[in-house]
Amino acid sequence: MTHAALATEASTVPDERFLVARAQRGDRDAARSLYDAHVRRVHRLVFRLCGDEEMARDLVQDTFIRVFDRLSSFRGESAFATWVHRIAVTVTLNGLRKERRFRRGADDLDVASELPAPSDTVDPDLRARLRAAIEDLPPGSRASVILHDIEGYTHAEIGEMLGIAEGTSKARLFDARNRLRKALRGAMSDER
Repeated sequence: MTHAALATEASTVPDERFLVARAQRGDRDAARSLYDAHVRRVHRLVFRLCGDEEMARDLVQDTFIRVFDRLSSFRGESAFATWVHRIAVTVTLNGLRKERRFRRGADDLDVASELPAPSDTVDPDLRARLRAAIEDLPPGSRASVILHDIEGYTHAEIGEMLGIAEGTSKARLFDARNRLRKALRGAMSDER
């Protein structure tokens, strides 16, 4: 989903600022509406970062626990979705560090219910190699490539989410793309 689609999706929530204000005052219905509006995208993002469905469910739950624990600190300086995604990325990267491993062998990223159906024009072996190459990236580079190239965030937004400079996001993306090119070099020449 592109960033423009993200804005449209977020705008489907009736007056999100009003819902945030109500939820900050303890309104459970408003909190539930905010959760319902964002949980699918957060799940997709977390799943792409960790590569394991069970772990993703746990990390999404942890994300929303943290979101609602810290809701009083949301000042509206960024979009609510950006703030929630920053928390999701932080929770996910911390969860991965805590376990001291990346889950390997997620058979198919298409397990996540909201991911688009695979294209018939892409070789399944190439898709598997790309998936494995993304999983092998260092955490920061992996997050940058997923947030920029898959989720459609700008480097400024990624910097805000990850607490890094915009230039660091660009450097990580450059590094990630180079690593992916090297990992897929043989597969790409086979396709031609």
